[in-house]
Amino acid sequence: MAASRNGSTGTRRRRGPLAVLASIYDLDTLDTRFTTPATVPYKAAIDSRPRSGSENKADRRGAERPKWNTPEYWAYYLVFLFVVPLMFWIAYDVSRPSDPRYPKYEHWLAEGWIPGRRIDMSDAQYFTFRKNLPFMAMLLIFHPLCRRVWNAVYSVSPEVRAPEAAEARLRQRTSFDYVFALLFLVVLHGFSAAKILLILAINYKLATGLPRKYIPVATWGFNISMLFANELCKGYRFRDIALIVAGPPAKDIVTDTSVLVNVGAWLDSYGGIMSRWQILFNITVLRLVSFNLDYYWSLNQRGSSPLEKKQLDPANLSERDRISIPASPQDFSFRNYVSYAIYAPLYLTGPILTFNDYMAQQRHRPATLSTARTVRYAVRFGLTLLAMELVLHYDYVGAIAKSRPQWDSYTPAQISMLSYFNLHIIWLKLLLPWRFFRLWSLADGVDPPENMLRCVSDNYSTLSFWRGWHRSFYRWLLRYIYIPLGGSSFRTAWDAARSVVTYLVVFTFVALWHDISLNLLVWGWLVVLFFLPEIAAGYLFPKRKWEGRPTAYRMLCAVGAVGNVLMMISANLVGFAVGVDGLKSIVKGIFRDYSGLVFIGTASVAVFVGIQVMFEIRQSELRRGINLKC
Repeated sequence: MAASRNGSTGTRRRRGPLAVLASIYDLDTLDTRFTTPATVPYKAAIDSRPRSGSENKADRRGAERPKWNTPEYWAYYLVFLFVVPLMFWIAYDVSRPSDPRYPKYEHWLAEGWIPGRRIDMSDAQYFTFRKNLPFMAMLLIFHPLCRRVWNAVYSVSPEVRAPEAAEARLRQRTSFDYVFALLFLVVLHGFSAAKILLILAINYKLATGLPRKYIPVATWGFNISMLFANELCKGYRFRDIALIVAGPPAKDIVTDTSVLVNVGAWLDSYGGIMSRWQILFNITVLRLVSFNLDYYWSLNQRGSSPLEKKQLDPANLSERDRISIPASPQDFSFRNYVSYAIYAPLYLTGPILTFNDYMAQQRHRPATLSTARTVRYAVRFGLTLLAMELVLHYDYVGAIAKSRPQWDSYTPAQISMLSYFNLHIIWLKLLLPWRFFRLWSLADGVDPPENMLRCVSDNYSTLSFWRGWHRSFYRWLLRYIYIPLGGSSFRTAWDAARSVVTYLVVFTFVALWHDISLNLLVWGWLVVLFFLPEIAAGYLFPKRKWEGRPTAYRMLCAVGAVGNVLMMISANLVGFAVGVDGLKSIVKGIFRDYSGLVFIGTASVAVFVGIQVMFEIRQSELRRGINLKC
């Protein structure tokens, strides 16, 4: 639910259960970046918000009159009342033990906590997260408490004034992060922590030891090589390294008893909680690139102070300034680098914070942090976790997909709903770790970007979808790849061709960053392919030519958006669920007879109705002065 222009102040004046629920699902609770312009400091944005219920007309430009209480939308509500329960029923119906196909996937189910229901545990990522959640929750409490103890021992004198106080706070926090990072690495990865520190040291030396002009090429070459090498070498097991050093055993020796190899095997046996460290190291690679390129760009501004030049208050910077203004030269130390790259709350999954932003927040506590907001965010995380648990207890769509089903044994409606809810499970299994670790970071005093803006079902634009999905990664791609490559423009044929190549480069990197997999590579290229119809439609049907017919233009956009939704579903099924062959089987199952065509037509009408509601949600946000562009 969109935030009011009054922000949290207006929320506190309301009373009742619905008002509490509204505050939990307020955009300001999710991330103040959604309700505050990136160029405006948060304190200034709060001060400029109207104190009454009135809205700033300047912020409402382009917004249309509300349609929620019109006959058109009352018709849409009736469709929702019928279609949404039916969707859940279809998925539930094929998940019942009475279904003849139940024995084929029953082994993927475990005992659930809801009486009479088992839970789908076919997804390894969510299974691991769920199993370790109690321990991570204890760590969420333990880590901030350790910082409090550290701060008490290495306290900052209250007599110290700015800017010395900011520097003292920076040293206090980064020194704790550095010590905790080293301990955290050893507990997580055992002796493999040495491998990670070696990679970090090499990357640091590339940034600080090479001539300036070689830093970008060396940074990208090294880190992309690491993505491949970590995967292909399976984390550089010590035993494998020992075999290379010791050489192959003699032909007449059946068992290798080399001392060096035995030592390597012993080191491998102490791999910590997560011996396969390379699986989640991809997120660290993004931080290594961020440090190097932020350092590279900072060299252009040595000898000048952007803060003094712009006369900015370092304790009250906008988010854009925190990201774009380089950290001080002395900030690019190895200690700060390790503290940033292995910052415990964000180490495993993100969200991604740039080095400049991290250092700015270490100097000055962000004004966006609020205990009340963090508590509401925690409640929202709990409700999301509950939603995931309910879906997995009643809709066994993941287990069905894992059991290599005969899709022609399902009706077109069943195939479509199994695929649709499978995507929702993928969305939730990614959302939950991102929100948990962001919650940990908020509790520790660092405010990283929220990774998920909208529900996966609240998207109609392919371009906008990628602005709101894994949002911190999207912003990282903009800063370090997309903008340096020149961005995009479709004014001429040459610009259009160059822009398509840029998109291909970006999404090829995204696919390879996720995993070295043909399915993901195809997914990345499909995403670019599906961008093109939307871009072309924007040029063929510009909004300015439909200013006198807003309703007709809205209907036209909704028709095009139906195609976008179907394409996005197809691309994500290929990349994250069933692969290319699985998608072929699904499509074949849907279109095997005339009933499939009837269903697709009916489903398209339902999607059309949902898109109209999505349009109005965004108009409601515009009426509150919020333009999220996604």
